Amino acid sequence: MQAFGKFITSIDIEYVKEQYLYIQEDNELIDATQLENMLKKKRKTVAGTIFLYNPTIAPIGYKDNASLESQGYEFNDQFDELEFDKNCGLFSSAIKDGYRGKLVEVKYLFNLNKPNIEPTPILEEFDADLDRYSSGQLTRYDKELNYQDIPNIRLSGKFVFFGSGNKYDRHHKSIIIYARALSEQVKKLGKEIAFMHDNNYDKEESQEIAYFLPPTASGKLRDIRANAFKKSFSTNPPTIIKIG
Repeated sequence: MQAFGKFITSIDIEYVKEQYLYIQEDNELIDATQLENMLKKKRKTVAGTIFLYNPTIAPIGYKDNASLESQGYEFNDQFDELEFDKNCGLFSSAIKDGYRGKLVEVKYLFNLNKPNIEPTPILEEFDADLDRYSSGQLTRYDKELNYQDIPNIRLSGKFVFFGSGNKYDRHHKSIIIYARALSEQVKKLGKEIAFMHDNNYDKEESQEIAYFLPPTASGKLRDIRANAFKKSFSTNPPTIIKIG
């Protein structure tokens, strides 16, 4: 598997503009030009979308724990091949048969490319931004670059796999509303929806309240989540998996 991303900066804040995974047929490699050519035929080349919380990624040769600008990166609106993060490491081992030769898009609830934003004052700013999102008020983070335009969202492929999270601070009401609105909009678009859930909620409740377990975890949950994700992507489109 290869991962590609396009980065953008605004007022010294860095975002991921686009991200794709390429699931290789054999051992062949593609470059950014070949990726762009594939994206001209999205209806044929993009299998679906994975939604995560926020990115912490970097092009090959750069570190993900420091700003790209501080490392001399040039924001040129072109795709760069990415270093694998923990999500890509799992995706590489899990997404294989049934997806070979295809692209999978990766999208995020929040496009801010920064590690460890949970829990931080950043989420307070996100919550305040989303409260102002539909008005003409100024936001701390760029409306178009950081947040999904949910009513007008465009999704390619047959499916959406939600791994965007299940733990939302009850005080962040606007974030909760935002996550639930995204789930509802994807449902309206008629995409095949997949995710992982546990005994806390059944699959209908999980989708309604945007309770989607992340594919990666630490400690004793690490292998459990990874194996469940692999099971989900053992089919195309992926399937809803209950853990526990």
